Amino acid sequence: MDKWEYKTLHFETKGFTGGVLNAEEVTERLNGWGAQGWEVVSAFDTNQAYGASRFVFVLLKRKLEA
Repeated sequence: MDKWEYKTLHFETKGFTGGVLNAEEVTERLNGWGAQGWEVVSAFDTNQAYGASRFVFVLLKRKLEA
């Protein structure tokens, strides 16, 4: 049976009311983790107010070596 390890990344949004995400930072960090064998499983945001996002969370996994 395969065994996995998991990692959670979070990205804080910017802007007066939140909701502005630095896409270059996200891409750079995900490429770094991807080069180490991590794969994105899911991503979701948390609400701040009026539909703006406060944080974006990205869940990663990679297979444990036997």
